[in-house]
Amino acid sequence: MSAINPVEPFLRMDRIPHIWCPGCGIGTTVNCFTRALIDSKIDTQSLALVSGIGCTGRVAGYVKLDSFHTTHGRAIPFATGLKLANPKLNVVVYSGDGDLSAIGGNHLIHAARRNIDLKVICVNNLTYAMTGGQTAPTTPEHAITSTSPYGTFEPGFNLPHLVEAAGAVYVARWTTFHVRQLARSMQEMFKKKGFCFIEILSPCPTLYQRRNKMGDGLDTMKFYKEKSKVKNDAPTSEVGLTLNGEIVVGKFVDRDRPDYGSLMRTQYVEALGDRYVECPEAVCS
Repeated sequence: MSAINPVEPFLRMDRIPHIWCPGCGIGTTVNCFTRALIDSKIDTQSLALVSGIGCTGRVAGYVKLDSFHTTHGRAIPFATGLKLANPKLNVVVYSGDGDLSAIGGNHLIHAARRNIDLKVICVNNLTYAMTGGQTAPTTPEHAITSTSPYGTFEPGFNLPHLVEAAGAVYVARWTTFHVRQLARSMQEMFKKKGFCFIEILSPCPTLYQRRNKMGDGLDTMKFYKEKSKVKNDAPTSEVGLTLNGEIVVGKFVDRDRPDYGSLMRTQYVEALGDRYVECPEAVCS
């Protein structure tokens, strides 16, 4: 009897092989995600996964879950609609740095501000990978891209600092080298109420690594191992990324404040009193 990979039940095996390049780290993040689902014993019948456009956006098509592949930059508002329509759902947004912090950046900061109960997984490969390797909002200064052949001169977003400042209640960063830490962080995120954000640094050997002479996917794993420093509770203002400098990883933020749904119910109860009626079980289940 042949052994079965425990991840397989969570994948649409009829769509394998996937489209991701050799050495790309997105598949590794999916492996961590499925293992977090297994270990946390989440009811997958009450879980929905939403993604946008880009390499990471294709995750929605490979997982055997209720999943939605939305338009560019609109994963978070779509996920917000799902959560508000059915508050009992566990809603996960799984997308890339370009989709979430560029065209979707406005939605990212306002969902964090409102503390929408969403679990956001941002796979950050530091470039627009699907469209040719252009400079992205997360590209470090001095990095070579197709639109900055002499080096990027503008500062990149420090995503953990951005979402913490906007109001996120859980913020962490890992690389695709830190598979066990990442899976555990995802489990913690599933248990947290409110807007949660995990940034995962992932290789793009075809475009980012090649242009910046950083080698292949294995070389990038060695780079992550050498440069990463685990600093839990580090001030997010101090975890910005550079081209070849230290990579600060860990859990940076874990705090509590009322989520959007709780605040909305409180507001309606105060305003309507006895006239307020909870969503019927038949509708919200």
